[in-house]
Amino acid sequence: MSRDYYRRVVDGLSVAVLVLDRRLRLLFMNTAAETLFELSFRKAYKLALPTLIVGGEAFITGLRHCLASGYPYIERELQLILPVERTITVDCTAVPLPERDPATELLLELRQVDWRLRIDREEHMLAQHHTTRALVRNLAHEVKNPLGGLRGAAQLLERELPDPALREYTGIIIGEADRLRNLVDRMLGPNQPNACDEVSIHEILERVCALVKAEAAPGIRIERDYDPSIPPVWGDADRLIQAVLNVVRNAVQALDSHGTIILRTRVQRQYTIGAKRHRLVAQLDVIDDGPGIPPEQQDQIFYPMVSGRPTGTGLGLSIAQNIVNQHGGLIECASRSGETIFTLLLPLGKTG
Repeated sequence: MSRDYYRRVVDGLSVAVLVLDRRLRLLFMNTAAETLFELSFRKAYKLALPTLIVGGEAFITGLRHCLASGYPYIERELQLILPVERTITVDCTAVPLPERDPATELLLELRQVDWRLRIDREEHMLAQHHTTRALVRNLAHEVKNPLGGLRGAAQLLERELPDPALREYTGIIIGEADRLRNLVDRMLGPNQPNACDEVSIHEILERVCALVKAEAAPGIRIERDYDPSIPPVWGDADRLIQAVLNVVRNAVQALDSHGTIILRTRVQRQYTIGAKRHRLVAQLDVIDDGPGIPPEQQDQIFYPMVSGRPTGTGLGLSIAQNIVNQHGGLIECASRSGETIFTLLLPLGKTG
C-alpha cells in the first residue's frame, strides 16, 4: 500500500491524530486534528504544541515525560483551552514511536468528548424535566379536586347567609380558590403545541423585542446578532413567543433597570438533543451582562416555584422549558458574574 493510501485512512478517522518531535513540534496532523484546532496542517507544521494550548502545563509535562520514559501517557476528560478562547474536553493517549531508542517522536490521539458529556447532561435534564412534570401533574390533580369542592361549598354557603355583609368572606374564599386553580393551570400548560406551522424565529424575536421594550426600563438595551440564513421552525408561534418572552423577561429582571441583552441566532448542523440527532437545529442565545445566577441555584432554575427573586412565582422558566420540550428542543443555561446565557435549541423541520 502507498503512503497516500495510509494518509487517506488516517484522515478518515474521527479521532485527532498528531505526530510530534522531541521538542513537541508538529510533524503531522490528520483532518480531525485540523478541525479540532481550527488550523490547517500547512500552517501548523513545525509549530510547537505548547503554542496551540493555553495554560496546559500539566498536559505538556505529561507528554515530555512520556517521551523521556517511553511509557504511554493517558488522560481522561482533559480540559484544554485553545488560543481562540475555546475550551474542549478530550480523552488523550500518547505513545512514543518505537523507531528509535530513545524515542524522538510521539504519537498523540485526542478524542473530543464534549458531545458525549453534553448528551449525558441533556438526557439527565430531559429525564429530570419529565419526572418533575409528572409530579406536578399528580400534585395538581390532588389540589384541584378539593379546590372545586371548597369553591362549591362557599357558593352554597353564600346563598344561605342572611347577612349580605358576611358574603364578603365567602367571596374571598371563592376568589382565592380561583387564583389557586389558575396558578395550577399555568404550571401545567397544555400537553402539546396547538396550531403548528412554519415559523420564522426572527419574527418571534422581533415580537418579543417589541413587547419587552414597551415594559422595560429605559436603561436596558437590546442588541441583535441574527443569522438570516436560518430556515423556519415548525411549531406553535404563540407558544414559542411565550417561551422566548419568559426567558427575555427573566434577563430583564436580572439586569435591574440597567444593562444589555443580546439576542443571537445561529444554525447547528448534525446536532444531538438528548438521544435524538437532528440535521439542523436553530440556536437562540439570550445573553445578559447582569450579576449572574449563583452556582447553587443553576441546577434548580427550571423547577416550578423556584425563583431567585422574593416577588417571583418561579414559573416563567419552567413554562418556557416545557414549551421548548414540546417542540422537541431544550433550554440550557451557563452563568457567571457579568454574563448569563440562556440557549434555546429548536429542531428545524417537522419533529414528528
